[in-house]
Amino acid sequence: MSYATEPQGWASQPLLERESEVLAIHRAVDDLCGTPDSSQPSRRGGVLTFAGSAGIGKTTLLAEARRHAAERHCTVLFARGGEQERQVPFHVMRQLIQPAFAAMTEDERRDVLGTWYGIVAPALGLTAAPEGLTAPDPQGVRDGLDWVVTHLTVRSAPVVLVLDDAHWADAESLAWLTAFAARAEELAMLIMVACRPDEIPADAGSLRALIKRQGTRPHELAPLTTSAVARIVRDALGDNADDVFCRECWAITGGNPFEVVELAMKGRDRGLKPHQDSIPQLRDLASAVKGSGLIDRLEQLGTSTVRLAWAAAVLGTAVPISIVGGVAALGEAQAADAIAQLRDARILTVLTSLRRQEVVEFFHPLIATAVYRSIPPGVRVAMHGMAAQALVDDGFGAAAAARHLLEMHPEGDPWVVQQLRQAARDSFSAGAPDAARRYLARALREPPDAEYRAEVLFELGSANLLHDPATTINQLRAALEEPKAGQELREAITYRLAQAMAHTGQLAEAAGLLSDEAKLATSSRTRLRMQAEQFKWNSVRMDEANSPARSRLLAQFAKRLTGRGVPERHILGLRAWDAAMRGEPAATALEYAEQALDGGMNWTDQDFGFEVPAVVAVTLMYCDQPGRAEELFNAGIIEFEAKGWRGAHLSFVYTLLGYVRFRRGRLAEAEDFVRNGLQIAERVGHDIPAQWYAVGTLIETLLARGSTEEALRVAHAYNLAEGFPQAVVYPDPQAVWGKLLLAQGRIDEAKQHLTAAGKRLDLRGTRNPSWSPWQLDLALAQIAKEPEQARATAAEAVARARVFGTSSAIGHALRVSAATVDASRATGLLQEAVNHLEQSPAACELAHALIDHGTALHTIGDPHRAAQQLYRGMEAASACGASGLVSRARSQLASAGLRPRRLHASEQDTLTLAEHAAATRASVGLDNAAIAAELRTDAQAVSELLSAVFTKLGTDRLGLRRALEG
Repeated sequence: MSYATEPQGWASQPLLERESEVLAIHRAVDDLCGTPDSSQPSRRGGVLTFAGSAGIGKTTLLAEARRHAAERHCTVLFARGGEQERQVPFHVMRQLIQPAFAAMTEDERRDVLGTWYGIVAPALGLTAAPEGLTAPDPQGVRDGLDWVVTHLTVRSAPVVLVLDDAHWADAESLAWLTAFAARAEELAMLIMVACRPDEIPADAGSLRALIKRQGTRPHELAPLTTSAVARIVRDALGDNADDVFCRECWAITGGNPFEVVELAMKGRDRGLKPHQDSIPQLRDLASAVKGSGLIDRLEQLGTSTVRLAWAAAVLGTAVPISIVGGVAALGEAQAADAIAQLRDARILTVLTSLRRQEVVEFFHPLIATAVYRSIPPGVRVAMHGMAAQALVDDGFGAAAAARHLLEMHPEGDPWVVQQLRQAARDSFSAGAPDAARRYLARALREPPDAEYRAEVLFELGSANLLHDPATTINQLRAALEEPKAGQELREAITYRLAQAMAHTGQLAEAAGLLSDEAKLATSSRTRLRMQAEQFKWNSVRMDEANSPARSRLLAQFAKRLTGRGVPERHILGLRAWDAAMRGEPAATALEYAEQALDGGMNWTDQDFGFEVPAVVAVTLMYCDQPGRAEELFNAGIIEFEAKGWRGAHLSFVYTLLGYVRFRRGRLAEAEDFVRNGLQIAERVGHDIPAQWYAVGTLIETLLARGSTEEALRVAHAYNLAEGFPQAVVYPDPQAVWGKLLLAQGRIDEAKQHLTAAGKRLDLRGTRNPSWSPWQLDLALAQIAKEPEQARATAAEAVARARVFGTSSAIGHALRVSAATVDASRATGLLQEAVNHLEQSPAACELAHALIDHGTALHTIGDPHRAAQQLYRGMEAASACGASGLVSRARSQLASAGLRPRRLHASEQDTLTLAEHAAATRASVGLDNAAIAAELRTDAQAVSELLSAVFTKLGTDRLGLRRALEG
């Protein structure tokens, strides 16, 4: 909940000895707005941070910042962290954003948020997530929040975002803010943050990084000097306050502005004479400003007033007076009287919330902390229980009650378990799995009734899957051992447990679990589903004992299936993939792929996973149907982005889409896609499968472009050669490393790694040179010292390619085979390679074959045909973005005495456009489809829109390209 105004007392402290900080604020706001006399202000955003102990004046300084920003006609977004609310996910974000939507209708909110509505609205508290909706991942929600805040900034610039008491901000809001802060300079936004450095939680390293961003130190607020304290005292008690009295005020308070003001106000209320003789009474008053003295003063106000203060401290900020009074067990009149006393005592103040309700808040967080800690432990626990019940009864929901339930003692209360489970579901829907884990772990300690224990363990294990898969395994094993787990639940636990095992590298254990559970299943449907899962995890095991036997069993299964249900379609999809890997005829792989796709495949089915749709798409790619593969991957991207899945799943699909572009010879686009996939993978974590896929594909693409040094830098940056994964990854990492060594001229090392990769893949029965062309690279490595062996290696690769039967595989194998024989024989092989590749989508491979063919023709004395092929090859390589091949073709033409023509400007643009895309990509969440529509329909809008997008805001070039191509 947000509130419209803040306690006036917080901003009443005079801004003494803060001239440098105020100047920094004014300069930052002026830089944001531009100079007042400028007709076209140059807006410069950034981050400004303030640090200091409690009561040092941070809030007063931020109040001045908000005042000055409003005076300069800035839009001000304000939030304050709360000591009692730091476990409430997105508490700060809701304060920042909700005011912008408060006056809108539901339809208007949907219109403003567009496709992001279902992802960010639950996180912002604008709606409850629909039941059964797949939860977004945290990165998806952060991306959605990026879009919302960027959209608000564009519409309402300049914007000043102010966060007070950041040390108490919830983890979810901090994660967003610290990542988004880097964008402030690009946008017309100024971010100001204040915190107590000594109270930053140990796990909030991102906040520490934010306040010291770019090596700049925060503005650290110092205590007031004696002269500043004397001025405050004389303003409150009269100009006749003597120096000794004023110095004593400074000594008592240590120059803390909050304590100085409070002491002066108390002295004025008591009619204290500001002279040396009054110092004993002054010290008595000082003890009442904080700590035990404050509590003693509170207790003097009466039992009812104390209870109301306790209730307010338990409930936290911005809770309606009616609920505070109910938790304090006071009637309406009693509550009003207690609030009046607390206001007079400068302990509480009354505000108006966005919901037009009166709410109470403490005059200062120091007071709130002191009151909360003064509550007897037993009473505090009981009041948290009353608060939880009151919030649920008043319609605030389980999520609002959950933080209070965490403070209660476990008593086996089914209502508590029910509310915690609902709060966990709400947190999942809001993209806050950490909060969900806290609630479910607490529900387990309640504990739940025996009939629900397996369900809670399953929910908790599922919540930990991506965060802590090892803990997930223990929890799901415990759930599986529960005697009252029903059959349907037991099946769900088994699938999720196998998934957790697979994610931790325990592929054999996962397959074994599924095998054991399949034997216990009484339903043929269940057995089929578990067998499908077995096939899936065994198919990616490098240590599988008998991969050919599994392939034979899979082939037998697939023969009798028709694709009637998802398990059958998944088995058919795995059969298609297995056929392609093993180099069976492409027609066989395509037949099974078509059966798998007939009826559709869901990329975001959490029970079945996205792996099988992905391998079916890759199978189509290997079978020379890259267009259909791209259609499937684009469908996956749309599904993932629509549901807020913007982590490892999205990384995989972007990388594989880049892999398709690589095989089509669209190398610049491939690099752009793969770098995007790698960037997403790095946001998720290091050494994860998504990163292996992206690194290998990026190196392949860079080598195809002729960028060997850059490929080597990528390999070293990600420690490619320091250990290869135990799961199947494509392209195969060891084979990629061998190819990179070959490109560097490290022939012996290349042969060693390519041979090892080949033996490993052959043992698994993976013999398709289209899947891994390790034999072709090995043949090239063997030419210099082992020419006969090179010819034999290449010949075997050609034979395997002919069995698979795709034009791209045969053409590639023939091209390499030609390199192992003399020029007269090579010309025939290369002509055949060109003929095949002209019928394939492998444009870069065709360019390579044309250039090789032209070179061979020149060697045997056929300059006319040589020139024709070399020119064709150079043009094809240029269109692909293979600058290394272009240079080679030009050199061959020059050596043949021909003048290589210069590339047209349009061709040069083709080489560089996608290279620049990575530099301009800034993903501000703009609706790419809308941008594309503007570009199609309004020619005048092109220059304006591109100017706004590429020079001011930045956007996702890939998404824009997809929208344009659509």
